[in-house]
Amino acid sequence: MGRLSGKTAIITGGAQGMGAATAKLFVAEGAKVAIGDVKDGSALAQELGDNALFQSLDVTDERAWEAIVKKTNDRFGTVDILVNNAGLVHFTAIEDFEPDEARRIMDVNAIGPLIGAKHLVLQMAKAGRGVIINISSVDGLRGCNGLSAYTASKWALRGVTKTLAIELAPRGIRVVSVHPGGVDTPMGNSRGLETEELNKTFQRVPMQRIGEPEEVARTTLFLASDDASYITGAELAVDGGWTAGLMLNVLPGAPAGLGP
Repeated sequence: MGRLSGKTAIITGGAQGMGAATAKLFVAEGAKVAIGDVKDGSALAQELGDNALFQSLDVTDERAWEAIVKKTNDRFGTVDILVNNAGLVHFTAIEDFEPDEARRIMDVNAIGPLIGAKHLVLQMAKAGRGVIINISSVDGLRGCNGLSAYTASKWALRGVTKTLAIELAPRGIRVVSVHPGGVDTPMGNSRGLETEELNKTFQRVPMQRIGEPEEVARTTLFLASDDASYITGAELAVDGGWTAGLMLNVLPGAPAGLGP
């Protein structure tokens, strides 16, 4: 307990899934947490008590970032940790590629984290400490059939992580990326399958099951904590061994005809 005592975090996409699991764990470990999401996270913030707040946040909107940063500063003080967890996924064959949809995915998955960093680095640098954790994907480490725009955005976020790590390390700010595999969240399990049924689609992953949101959250906690004080620019796969070799080549829910 208390690995984040005295620290304040903003978690984007924090109303559900991995973001909500991370918010709960961070508060349990002593952090004060601002939950940002386009979905309503007020019930979660209320559940977490005085050490949490919710602010509506579209990560592509600079004014929305200004609002959540101000609200967090006013209530909790300097932000020490930014978890860029908000994301979109969209399966499509290349012949059905829609540039506007691809731009939206890129804006949320890659540009949004850059805007967030822009609005937090000055206060982090002034405090002499800070951590930015970008939630990428296994598809930021490899390709995935039928996920051209999503994969491009997650590779971009991986590059953003390494570039900012170099730029910000002299100012006391660490930047790392987490690369989840399949995770049982509303995005990762859009059909709402039971765990036993869902795990059947992950038999070619070495651990032969889907991941749980809490497993990603615990990794994020480690990277946010002082236990990871000499880690920056790194990428950590939380994928049950998926990227260790040639495994399942498409996530559950892909359109017919886009399998391996």
